[in-house]
Amino acid sequence: QVQLVESGGGLVQAGGSLRLSCAASGRTFSTYIMGWFRQAPGKDHEFVVAIRWSDGSTYYADSVKGRFTISRDNAKNTVYLQMNSLKPEDTAVYYCAAALTARALALSTYPGRYDYWGQGTQVTVSS
Repeated sequence: QVQLVESGGGLVQAGGSLRLSCAASGRTFSTYIMGWFRQAPGKDHEFVVAIRWSDGSTYYADSVKGRFTISRDNAKNTVYLQMNSLKPEDTAVYYCAAALTARALALSTYPGRYDYWGQGTQVTVSS
């Protein structure tokens, strides 16, 4: 079992920044990939970014490339999502997820590829 807890969401004006955190506990040594997804009202989960826990390799969705940055702190078992130049269309509930199966990052954009999910944190960007 892997437990994930997100934090750091909130309300911000367009152009502003937020940093989300995802703290992992439990069998974290079994985790190969951590991902961030988001879900806007009435829409499906949308892939944001993934990071390979072992070497820090990353893969971003085009919609956030250049604005969002994922990082990890192995000692704290925590993944961060720094979000800059936020836009109203970034408004969503953001979820972190953990995958226990090793695969290419480019194949880790589907929610079904992840084994554990956090409870989500709301990000609202006002125009």
